[in-house]
Amino acid sequence: MSEHKITPIHYELLIKIFELDGFTIKRKKGDHILMTKPGIKRPLVIKTSPRLVPITHIRTNMTTAGITRERFFELLEKAK
Repeated sequence: MSEHKITPIHYELLIKIFELDGFTIKRKKGDHILMTKPGIKRPLVIKTSPRLVPITHIRTNMTTAGITRERFFELLEKAK
């Protein structure tokens, strides 16, 4: 089990994490960014306001993307 804690992170860092996992920005609409990836049914929705993405939003997007906690922290290290 990972001892890392998911904490709010800047939306740009979150976008980088998902880009490293193969997602691309499909469109920007207001304060929402939609990201898609072939094989993933639903787009990820990342809000740019507030700048720090709440933990609940990060977890929801991880679930949608099919990313494990371990994978998330692995990508987070690369994205920094």
